[in-house]
Amino acid sequence: MNHDAYSAKPLRLSPFPESFLWGVATAAQQIEGGAAEGGRRPSIWDTFGHTPGLTHHGDTADIACDHYHRWREDFQLLGSIGVGAYRFSVSWARLQPGGEGDLNGEAVVFYRQQLEALKDAGIRPFVTLYHWDLPQALEDRGGWVSRETAYRFADFAGKTVRALEDLVGDWITINESWCVSFLGYGYGAHAPGHRSLTEAVAAAHHLNLAHGLAVTRIRDADPSARVGVTDIVTEAVPASDSVVDVAAAARLDAVNTRTFLDAHHRGEYPAPVRAALDCFGLAELIRPGDLVLAGTPTDFIGINHYQRVLVSHADGAGPFDAVERPAQPASTSFGWSVVPDSLGSVLKRVTDDYGPAPIYVTEHGASFHDYATPDGEVRDPERVDYLQRYLDSAGQSITDGVDFAGYFLWSLLDNFEWAEGYSKRFGIVHVDFATQTRTPKTSAHWYAGLIAAHTRRHHAAHADDSARLSPPPSITTPA
Repeated sequence: MNHDAYSAKPLRLSPFPESFLWGVATAAQQIEGGAAEGGRRPSIWDTFGHTPGLTHHGDTADIACDHYHRWREDFQLLGSIGVGAYRFSVSWARLQPGGEGDLNGEAVVFYRQQLEALKDAGIRPFVTLYHWDLPQALEDRGGWVSRETAYRFADFAGKTVRALEDLVGDWITINESWCVSFLGYGYGAHAPGHRSLTEAVAAAHHLNLAHGLAVTRIRDADPSARVGVTDIVTEAVPASDSVVDVAAAARLDAVNTRTFLDAHHRGEYPAPVRAALDCFGLAELIRPGDLVLAGTPTDFIGINHYQRVLVSHADGAGPFDAVERPAQPASTSFGWSVVPDSLGSVLKRVTDDYGPAPIYVTEHGASFHDYATPDGEVRDPERVDYLQRYLDSAGQSITDGVDFAGYFLWSLLDNFEWAEGYSKRFGIVHVDFATQTRTPKTSAHWYAGLIAAHTRRHHAAHADDSARLSPPPSITTPA
């Protein structure tokens, strides 16, 4: 196949500075597999996946992408694409299977081998300490509803940094606390599958506390470490100009976004958050010093962005009298919106409200109905077009003064997509889960070309503002 077929559009690379990091992201629970190997014990997502009726077709992460055994092949793909950075998570359930005590030595070796390979390849690691794989042993003692879990996480963070700090400079404490708390404990959609807003609010506060405690432990272990946190920022837009819709959008944004961003970057729960969540017990959870800890300054801000939603007021519609729907067009396989301006808008909003600070887009991407054709190709022109247009918006934000420092495309591989199992494909590399065959999609070739064009632009000092992305480098498919 001619992979240049969808690479003809110019992308304005001039806003992206030479130091800009182009990367991809993964998460341990979604790709590793090896669920009972190397001393690993169950996480809450293993329990959730093995509970009938909770995941699509009963899918589990027992094998996933078998990255536990195939990580060297996957790192060949990283090198072929030419990424400068790789964001991945270490598994708490693998490194500290019981949620406390000494680290599992076999797991330490496993992650050190990966980090040494990344160092040899000149790829900068960004390591996430918590990407949802809470040891089941801790959930059995209350999970994130228990304040004690925040202290257990801080202990885990400190020990992990001490074990890996000579190979890692950039750490992310927690990924998407809103999903962990509200989807996991409030709405039952994610592990551990509880349905209690009171539990969700307790989990949210304890995750904020855990982040702050972990920042301190990380810096104690490695004073030179660069530390950040990743929050999901969905752009909530009023469905109309009516007073009630504007208020509903602000209310939903306060719960879903400001509960975490304001805690992490201002050390407070603003009045709209308190108005929405005190009735679910937030006020009683806050102890002296908690918010000072939650707001411990970080070195960068991580945001994950996937869509814009339209919010309408509706009495009795959920706990916050608000209904949200994807903005149109909602053309991904998840039914999420495709509104390229939303990424630039979110970057500007985060800078205005919580900056100035370097911002990394630590996840961004889309799922489409990708498949391998009889000739063995995987063509995803929709994803190429999606990435092209969103990155144009993000580049404009740099021109507008945003310190946009790097972009991590979600994801390197098709993977275990949480409750959706293997039904959604976000990867730029297709995975045949029956055979574990990896096939770079058109988007992988496009992304490799983009990275190469960015490098050429700065190293060759050419003046073309519309650097074309062809011909892309050759991507080596592991045997």
